[in-house]
Amino acid sequence: MTTDQRPNTGSHDLPVTPALDAFMGTGWAATPLPADRRAAGHHLTPGRRARLAAAFPGERLIVPAGQLKVRSNDCDYRFRPHSAYAWLTGLTGEDQVGHVLVLEADGEAVLYLRPRSPRGGPGPYGTEFYRDRRYGEFWVGRRPDLAEAEQLTGIRTAHLDDLAKLLADGRPRTRLLAGVDPQLDTALGRPAGPEDAALAATLSELRLVKDQWEVQQLQLSVDHTTSGFEDVVRALPTALRHGRGERWLEGTFNLRARAEGNGTGYDTIVASGAHACVLHWIRNDGPLDPTRLLLLDAGVETDTLYTADITRTLPLGGTFSPVQRDVYQLVLAAQDAAIATLRPGASFRDFHRAGMRVIAEGLAEWGVLRVSAEEALHEDSGLYRRYTLCSSGHMLGLDVHDCAKARAETYLDGVLEEGMVLTVEPGLYLQPDDETLPLELRGIGVRIEDDLVITADGARLMSGALPRTVPAIEDWMGSLLA
Repeated sequence: MTTDQRPNTGSHDLPVTPALDAFMGTGWAATPLPADRRAAGHHLTPGRRARLAAAFPGERLIVPAGQLKVRSNDCDYRFRPHSAYAWLTGLTGEDQVGHVLVLEADGEAVLYLRPRSPRGGPGPYGTEFYRDRRYGEFWVGRRPDLAEAEQLTGIRTAHLDDLAKLLADGRPRTRLLAGVDPQLDTALGRPAGPEDAALAATLSELRLVKDQWEVQQLQLSVDHTTSGFEDVVRALPTALRHGRGERWLEGTFNLRARAEGNGTGYDTIVASGAHACVLHWIRNDGPLDPTRLLLLDAGVETDTLYTADITRTLPLGGTFSPVQRDVYQLVLAAQDAAIATLRPGASFRDFHRAGMRVIAEGLAEWGVLRVSAEEALHEDSGLYRRYTLCSSGHMLGLDVHDCAKARAETYLDGVLEEGMVLTVEPGLYLQPDDETLPLELRGIGVRIEDDLVITADGARLMSGALPRTVPAIEDWMGSLLA
């Protein structure tokens, strides 16, 4: 594997004369990074790499940051390094395109990087700094050189061009985090196999329990997200007057996310009225009706790439109608029941089961279910799920659906441990065209989602600064809109 040594220039770029090229290669002052700069969390990454190496003794492990992806023509999507790469190196910036972490068979870590290109001179990289639209410093910003990258991370560094020779050797046994970097997938010369899947699973499982620093980062993301929800409520009067009020609110929250962190941890869901019955509504192109509800599912991603994931369902007019209140109270009761199960040693699935029992009993009491709650909950039935399709929560961390490659026995069928961070998010999605529902219930969608960390004797509600009960929400909205 080698980097592309031709400048990535556009078809509409102006030609460069020899005279200009010579001139561009002279007269530049040294601009080193500060000597005390370190990657965030760099003190934790050696232990993480050691745990990963210990899981595969005597093997070479390759964890790429990933490559740019084209959005349109010569414009790329904003780059975010793969979460496993960020967790092992502490490097989280957009300058990590194409970089690769290798853990050698003896446990030594080596970072293969595209270093800062020279300002002129011989060789294929001499004009990159001002001519290459994808990697040039004048186009996309500065990268560290090899010595600076080693200073930032404490990891030995090598030029990315040297990786090809390493891969060609074929020894020792090698595992790749496949599907992240297409160039690496091809260069390895074999299809992804079970050994690669085992590496992906282990990387997820090692991240299931968060250390104290990670919990602090997640709390920071929750706090910024709380501010974003407050911004949205303050923006309601303007958004209600706009033809695409959902997008106005999306932009409001996303402004907070970019101002305080790296951006959003996932596409913001701003779902008004019946749009709230679409679980992942991200079109956000609808108007707002003050008589309807707004489902806002959003999270700020910190600069260290940890994300919150919070949902609130709010009355756009400031107060819940009686039927909206009834639906909301049922979902809140389900969430309360789910949260009450959280403690070390509890099955991961317990909180979902507890919440769904409350939902099924409520639906049966309303007469929506034509069978008893007990019958609807039976594993051979599940009829209640017509109105609440998805699971009630997931792990949270560097990914909004964190540790997704973990084996079922360690995650979905596993038990909770102190330091795990997860969401609890029951919901009811009463479709507007569902003829099994009375008319007054159709088109109401409610989800309440909070972020919690498992403690020694239970769980701490990280997102408790945002109100959850009907009176508290109405008071909170009233104070922000006063």
